[in-house]
Amino acid sequence: MQKGARTPLEGILALRASLARYDAYNRRKTRGLRVTAGTPAVPGEWLLPNGEPSDAAILYVHGGGYVACSPLSHRALTTALARGSGVPLFAVDYRLAPEHPFPAALDDVLAAYDAILARGVPASRVVVAGDSAGGGLALAAALALRARGNGPGLAGAIAYSPWTDLLATGASIHTNAESDDMLVGAGVAASARNYARSDEDVRNPLASPLYGDLAGLAPTLLFASQSEVLRDDAVRFAERSQRCGSPAELVLEPGMPHVWPIFVDVMPEAKRAVARSVAFVARVLGGS
Repeated sequence: MQKGARTPLEGILALRASLARYDAYNRRKTRGLRVTAGTPAVPGEWLLPNGEPSDAAILYVHGGGYVACSPLSHRALTTALARGSGVPLFAVDYRLAPEHPFPAALDDVLAAYDAILARGVPASRVVVAGDSAGGGLALAAALALRARGNGPGLAGAIAYSPWTDLLATGASIHTNAESDDMLVGAGVAASARNYARSDEDVRNPLASPLYGDLAGLAPTLLFASQSEVLRDDAVRFAERSQRCGSPAELVLEPGMPHVWPIFVDVMPEAKRAVARSVAFVARVLGGS
């Protein structure tokens, strides 16, 4: 390493600091919602559209490559989902890599799920959602909950541009290298090692849910851009789910950035994605 060059951890810490500059702006996004904190054991934040808990919940898992971001950084999307659906949303503040590698983040998501059930919300009234790495975590949680042996353990799952294959074997990693303005395809596999340290962990379906047994999952709604490097992570997960008999819908949009629904405040395409997500939540929870 050259003198004065950053270590990988120093680079990640700098990234976190740069993203934290937007925290003050994101704190203002809670119009019409009551915000309450999680607990020391299960950190995060509740966004309550009617001021009080109900018999349903959305568990949201933020993206950030497993190394950055927080519930606060994703408030544009989480508040839109809570406000639009009328369903309380808990955004889990899971531990970040590389300080806390696999399976720490997944353990925290599952702890948040258990805490939601402890509040009296039945499993059949929980929707898990997430974006990018958080989308992969949401789908990994769906696998883990199904493995508990009590059915799917969820009403449904939503994943925006999910990272489902930490081995980075999808063709779009290479074919979309020039069209993706946010992610560098050649660095995806290397970035995965911040979270899943060993070859065994990278291949573990609870880190790379694409490689899991996808039978018996709750209905899943996936979004991906035609032009992003992670396109095939969503496409292949949807295809494999369908082959296993699990209902999966895939929304592919041309020319969109990675996790474009987070731009719901400014992009019509993002507003449409959130509206479709809200309709999906209503459907799997027994609404229209």
